[in-house]
Amino acid sequence: MSIVEIKDDNHFNEVIKNNDFVLVDFWAEWCGPCKALMPHIEKLAESHKEKITVCKLNIDKVQEAASSYNVMSIPTLIILNNGKELARKIGGCDFETLVKWVNSEIED
Repeated sequence: MSIVEIKDDNHFNEVIKNNDFVLVDFWAEWCGPCKALMPHIEKLAESHKEKITVCKLNIDKVQEAASSYNVMSIPTLIILNNGKELARKIGGCDFETLVKWVNSEIED
């Protein structure tokens, strides 16, 4: 699997500051929509591994990072480049919608 699991705030800061595109999936164990979205995130991570780094961030374990991006509901997906937020998507979606959204943000 090509997903990076963010385990603490230092790791989060290290990941988002790389020069590549990064998709961060803010989620929690108790979140049903997060669990429903996970297979799509995993599939995206595999199909787009050359284009974007896909990360999971459990908001219950890495609270400061979630707070710093004002994540108020989950699932929340944020696309970053050079540490800057490019786009945000809140709530679940199907795989096709996820791919279209990601591609629209990372392709020129």
